[in-house]
Amino acid sequence: MIVTELSIQLGAEVKAALATGQPVVALESTIVSHGLPRPDNLRVAREIEQVVRDNGAVPATIGMVGGRLVAGIDDEALTRLAVGENVAKLSVRDLAIAAALGVDGATTVASTSAVAAAAGIGVFATGGLGGVHREAAQTFDESADLTTLSDTPIVVVCAGVKSILDVGATLERLETLGVGVAGYGTDRFPGFFIRDSGFGVDWRLDTPDQVAAAMRAQRDQGVHRGAIIVANPLPTDEQLDRELHDRVLAEGLAIVERDRVTGKQVTPVLLSHFHAATRGQSLAVNVRIILRNAALAAQIAVAAAKQ
Repeated sequence: MIVTELSIQLGAEVKAALATGQPVVALESTIVSHGLPRPDNLRVAREIEQVVRDNGAVPATIGMVGGRLVAGIDDEALTRLAVGENVAKLSVRDLAIAAALGVDGATTVASTSAVAAAAGIGVFATGGLGGVHREAAQTFDESADLTTLSDTPIVVVCAGVKSILDVGATLERLETLGVGVAGYGTDRFPGFFIRDSGFGVDWRLDTPDQVAAAMRAQRDQGVHRGAIIVANPLPTDEQLDRELHDRVLAEGLAIVERDRVTGKQVTPVLLSHFHAATRGQSLAVNVRIILRNAALAAQIAVAAAKQ
């Protein structure tokens, strides 16, 4: 099925839901292929989809299978992306080349958002956004998530950005790029593992209906084409212990500096250190985040479908 310039195949359930105006939630596949350890990754991926269903929406996990870009991969394809040894990590710029080469690929926040919006899916649940990296003034290291979201009309439910990034600079870039940011039930911007990154937000939305109303207003106004980020923090008793978080982050940054780690290797090195130093606690928090965000995204999609 040709949706835009890209050839996007819709899963049967997703195609039927979109045709009848039923709520659909987009899910990324990078967290399955690259973000979670095996064999837990496949189990968690299925749990995420089930949480979306339990909250009244249809899950549309997006990925590339044999060069075919699919919105709503089936369980066989989900398994293939979870256990495959050569699954590429695909941002927006990679999609056409990867399709031409016929590869299996997992979509990032940027590419999942772009594909979902092209397919007519208005809500996307993820863990955390990419952002501006520390020392970006020298390295120019900034996630493609930010520029993609500046021109992609979709609601992204996330837990802010990982605290290993430059949170303040990321918020500045989102403002410059015209991406709307609202805290969900909070005036503070979450830092992924922790509830409060130390930065505030200008707007607060407290219910799925309010988020759906913002979606409708954006559509009706016809002025703003960028994303709306709904920053959904963990409850205080579910976040990573703040003292442990700050200590492990400082250790990880010291390791990066000592070993002269740069570019794309910085994030995986820091996250690997977090997982090891917290003895799996950070991984457990990561899973709680995506499950909570999937539930909220489904509730928003349901509210939007009723309007």
